Amino acid sequence: MSSYDPGTTQDGTPLVTENAPASEGARVGTVVWGLIVLALAALIIISRLGLVVLNGTYVLIGLMIGAGAALVIGGLVSARKRDKATTTRKS
Repeated sequence: MSSYDPGTTQDGTPLVTENAPASEGARVGTVVWGLIVLALAALIIISRLGLVVLNGTYVLIGLMIGAGAALVIGGLVSARKRDKATTTRKS
């Protein structure tokens, strides 16, 4: 059995049913915080190499503005996808 195969029980029924929700993927907040950490690491490396002199206050303000915008836009996109995926069933 591979890591992608949901497998079966002893009586042969599948462990995953068709009604099981699909995986949602990465959350917007996780991606944004990962990008913030990567941006900070890159800025620290650049400043230590002496290529650019950075003002810490301006760097933090820029990161906060960028992170806030990314979270708002990502939340709106996520909500839009969620609204399209939601369907009503008629009995």
